[in-house]
Amino acid sequence: MKKPILGITMGDPASVGPEITVKALANIEIYNRCRPLVIGDAQVMEKAVEIVGRQGQVAIHPVKTVEEALFQPGTIDVYDMGIVDIEKLEYGKVSEMGGEAAFQYVKKVIELAMAKEVDATVTNALNKEAINLAGHHYSGHTEIYADFTGTDKYTMLLAHENLRVVHVSTHVSLREACDRVKKQRVLDVIRIANDACKALGIQEPKVGVAGLNPHCGENGLFGTEEIEEIAPAVAQAQTEGIQAFGPVAPDTIFSKARGGWFDIVVAMYHDQGHIPLKVVGFVYNEEQKEWNAVAGVNITLGLPIIRTSVDHGTAFGHAGKGNANELSLLNAIDYAITLANHK
Repeated sequence: MKKPILGITMGDPASVGPEITVKALANIEIYNRCRPLVIGDAQVMEKAVEIVGRQGQVAIHPVKTVEEALFQPGTIDVYDMGIVDIEKLEYGKVSEMGGEAAFQYVKKVIELAMAKEVDATVTNALNKEAINLAGHHYSGHTEIYADFTGTDKYTMLLAHENLRVVHVSTHVSLREACDRVKKQRVLDVIRIANDACKALGIQEPKVGVAGLNPHCGENGLFGTEEIEEIAPAVAQAQTEGIQAFGPVAPDTIFSKARGGWFDIVVAMYHDQGHIPLKVVGFVYNEEQKEWNAVAGVNITLGLPIIRTSVDHGTAFGHAGKGNANELSLLNAIDYAITLANHK
């Protein structure tokens, strides 16, 4: 099988993105499975090589087109955007320059994917405050991708090992999230979840659908969304041949998914889905005072192109120190390869 080309954004230049990218692409095994191309600034990536101590192991190769990339182990091809003034770069700081750079990297990788010059896209973290300072008013990657691909129906998938979670809503207030629990949106997300599992090679997905209220509302005592919106969506999905189950109490559905009852869970809002996944994926070592693992991957579903991402933020507190963990990026690369191969 021809190895897919992955466009990997560098993320905010003041973040750990460049450092974990160097660490991930120093892994020769990556090149046996894909052809990675970093979208970013060559000077920032060269600095990152020094910070993580990989001098002599990897070299940065700036390119202006995909065709110029070498795709060879020991060489990191960088689609050099030339946006960052390296003399003004301050690690761990929110800046307009960093926001502009991060936004332009994302815009470029979307353009490359839409033009079919890359087979999948992988994103490092950007800072929402920084991109807004630069005049780009989006609440995150997902909304940027939706806008530049002209996508209306999309959702976020989080995955770690056998736990997969999609969301009815993400970056809105909790009050607004409750208002967004409507039959049609829940049904759309169930359909997207089912298709996503099939794209990952799961032939007959079992889709668990969470309730919104404690104990799924106790037959209307604690809320009626389950009766009026969620249950009808599940019933409609079942008539379409989807193995959908629910609504299931939110305090047990994720444990059931980990136990194999469901291949994917439809969560009703951001934190309902993010908290359980990060509890199992983020492991902090109290004795050593550091993260042993920051695992998991974020995938945007419903787009005409493939997009996976690290499941953590910019980690400004670790930027420039060389100790950031690249595991989540490796997970994102792995999922991008799987999706590209199945596509």
